[in-house]
Amino acid sequence: MNRVFCSTGAVIGRPNGRNIYLLDECVRSLNCDGFEFMMYSTWYDKIDEVKKVVLGTGASFPVFHIEKQVGDRISRNGEGDTEKAVELFEVNCRLAKDIGSEKLVLHLWSGIDSDKDMPHNMEMYVRLNEIALSFGLLLTVENVVCNHQDPFTHLVSLSREFLDISFTFDTKMSQFHAQTEKLYENTEVFNRIKHFHINDYGGGYMDWSNLKTLHIGEGKVDFDKLFAYLKEQNYGGDFTVEATSFDENGVIDFDSLNQTFEKIRKYIG
Repeated sequence: MNRVFCSTGAVIGRPNGRNIYLLDECVRSLNCDGFEFMMYSTWYDKIDEVKKVVLGTGASFPVFHIEKQVGDRISRNGEGDTEKAVELFEVNCRLAKDIGSEKLVLHLWSGIDSDKDMPHNMEMYVRLNEIALSFGLLLTVENVVCNHQDPFTHLVSLSREFLDISFTFDTKMSQFHAQTEKLYENTEVFNRIKHFHINDYGGGYMDWSNLKTLHIGEGKVDFDKLFAYLKEQNYGGDFTVEATSFDENGVIDFDSLNQTFEKIRKYIG
């Protein structure tokens, strides 16, 4: 059965001080089936406090988004970066395990350096996957934006190199590279997708000025076609909504999120 989750990153961010204590109100106000926990770099020095707040909500957090610095360091690959990426990844895995998560979302390439050296990034996948498995967690690689090649090319390469690899597919990231149609043409990639990020995108091809994560219907993704295809393929996995839902003052728009959850539920029946 498909479940609809909300990313904590959609409601907690810089404008509201990345205040983890907002999570309790979010759990009470949002009509979703659980949450994808977005780890922030500013929380490393208060892991125990974060864990206590998360567990105190009583909500389900089946998916855990690895803190993005891990991907940045993998991609930069400067002195000490590999060791630090592994260290931070282990901290993320431990917290994910402690809050009851089952699945991890990783930016295997990220930041300014992005996909400049994919052979290195692919080597790092092997190492990180072994760590994830040691914690009993499923590691999924997300099709995040690239500035050298394109994410779908990398997903194809990864699926051929690692036969048991799993992906999280983000519709905004795909639309940014004008690659959503490729999903319907490549079962090699589709069969490895274990999770979807359902986000809209309003810009053109690789329009870096329009990277804001939008709600369904606010951009250019053809969700009618996407969900028809998912139903045709009997996709049984879950969905996370990441659409930015707080204003410049950090005030959270719960109504827009709840409306998006309902749209997805109508699509999946």
